Amino acid sequence: MTPDRWTLALEAGELALPPGPVLVLRARGDGDYAALGQVQCVQGFAPDHDRLAARGLAVSVEVPEGETYAAALVQIVKARAGTLASLAEALMALQPGGLLMVDGPKDEGIEAILKLLKSEFEIDGTYAKAHGKLVWLTRPEVLPEAVMGWMPEPVETEEGYLTVPGGFSAEGPDRGSEILVALVPPLTGRVADLGAGWGYIAGEILSEQDGIETLDLIEADHAMLEAAAANIDDPRARFHWADVTRFQPEAAYDAILANPPFHTGRHADPSLGRAFIAAAARMLSPRGRFFMVANRHLPYEDALKSAFGTGRLLGELEGYKIYEAAKPKR
Repeated sequence: MTPDRWTLALEAGELALPPGPVLVLRARGDGDYAALGQVQCVQGFAPDHDRLAARGLAVSVEVPEGETYAAALVQIVKARAGTLASLAEALMALQPGGLLMVDGPKDEGIEAILKLLKSEFEIDGTYAKAHGKLVWLTRPEVLPEAVMGWMPEPVETEEGYLTVPGGFSAEGPDRGSEILVALVPPLTGRVADLGAGWGYIAGEILSEQDGIETLDLIEADHAMLEAAAANIDDPRARFHWADVTRFQPEAAYDAILANPPFHTGRHADPSLGRAFIAAAARMLSPRGRFFMVANRHLPYEDALKSAFGTGRLLGELEGYKIYEAAKPKR
């Protein structure tokens, strides 16, 4: 495996770290941060957060309040708003004269981020390797006014929901989720929403259905789950920050809803949806039912047949399919 760009740049003598702790924002579960010395990782995505913690690294969901750092590394994400927010957080947590490093692959937009940084800062250096680039600069005593504009403001949808800028469906409910809500029959008992996002599906279902005893929102993105908790004040809702594929409910569910993610970075990855299907079969009671919406082109039929004894297509509309499956296989 090729070492990370910051390790290569340090080994080549092109980059030098100031003494002191290093803040790593958007830290990835498989990132090798040994060359950076003492690091504080920040990661709100549960699978990466859990992996970093299991490796013994210091990790939190937010930048520790009141702490300052000699250097910071930001690993960009495909959502520009998310990257800009992390850049602003890193710059504000850095000591004046501290080192900001920004790393990312070309297909996630590192060149556009470099162009933006050049418009506001003097760039100290760059290091290109493995279809990506590492950029670094020195934090000035006074930050440019533009940096505060990189911190996103919450967005409120027409329905009154707060969303997460830069997150999935930030402008309003995904059409697939709207169709799922419209076609789901009356539910009873214990219900779960896998990959609940900022709470649209759960919020709408709870507002329409009285037969539900509890509804667990299971979401890996901490910011999304915080938005969901702000959006839903129904006492039947319970919020779980967790990797859906590893989550263990306290008791089996009578019904599960899901609009699974199907992208890793910028690339379509149907294996995520298949993992949600397997998780739903594991969490359901023998008589439980699974309701899922998916883009028409995604190949989930075989996964549903493998995980469930029966199933049917509830509807096909506007490029989406709504499935109902039952008799989970153990």
